[in-house]
Amino acid sequence: MTQRSHQSAPSHLVNTADFAARDEHIRCLSYGVMRKLAGLPQDLFAGYWRDVLGPLLARLPGVGYYVQHHFSQDHWAHLWPLPDGIRRMDVVLDGAVEVGFADIDGRNRYAEASPVLFGNLFHLFEHTVAYNLPQGSRTLVDREADGIPNGPDRLYRLHLHLNGGSGNGFRPWLSEWAQDLASAPAVQKLRLHLPEPYDNAHPAPPSPFVDNQVSDERKDIGVIEIGFAGALTAREFWESEAYRATVEEQRRHLRSVGAFLVTGIYTYVRDGVITTAGLRGSRTAELIERIGAVNQTRDEVTRRFVQDPNR
Repeated sequence: MTQRSHQSAPSHLVNTADFAARDEHIRCLSYGVMRKLAGLPQDLFAGYWRDVLGPLLARLPGVGYYVQHHFSQDHWAHLWPLPDGIRRMDVVLDGAVEVGFADIDGRNRYAEASPVLFGNLFHLFEHTVAYNLPQGSRTLVDREADGIPNGPDRLYRLHLHLNGGSGNGFRPWLSEWAQDLASAPAVQKLRLHLPEPYDNAHPAPPSPFVDNQVSDERKDIGVIEIGFAGALTAREFWESEAYRATVEEQRRHLRSVGAFLVTGIYTYVRDGVITTAGLRGSRTAELIERIGAVNQTRDEVTRRFVQDPNR
């Protein structure tokens, strides 16, 4: 059976429960970022990534979690307030991807099978980098009832790439700051990634004809995924006393910040179970969801899209 997404309830009926614990099964993780091939039309890029590469990766052995985050191409101004002395990170990105595993054995099985995927990336990307998180990431708050979204983002969600200059106190401070942000009622989702520093001498993923190098400010970073109900809520939060009280600490610990607005989130595997998007393609899964074709999600249908070695 596959997993399928569910539409959100009206805002006045939204469950305020916290679903952060559902991410605890992701024991080790890769957080990757990418920039599309110059000159490739945006719709062709997004469609190929969602419906060609997406289902291929979802079928590789060992994958327990797989989500694509597509970034806005047009909106990058005023996404996050930068206190005096903190620069905007000099990088253009078109998306991020999380690939998670239940254990190191799952990661090793994926790595062994992954050349079939990485050899295909040059059709789509001019730049890809995968940061390693051997202990996984932390979801500090998650009030989204749907754990397997597939479609336009329902939140005003940002990925913040944070450079602290590799200072000794940066990571402990970032963990504390993320916890402070997550405790605010306005924050609907906050996920913290603290990957190992990236080593240009050992590029990842090993994709031929694709740039896998990063600048000095992107080698040792933390990443915060933060979501609000809307842009207005986010701006009201930035003006709050609770947020303003953290500005001096930001100046002390941060050197540069890259902010990226998420336009769509597509889930292909969750808890080791392939979703309808992973099995049939993301846009096909959207059509099934929109028309309410529940029969398309039942075993007698989905099993016909899985190769049977006995036939």
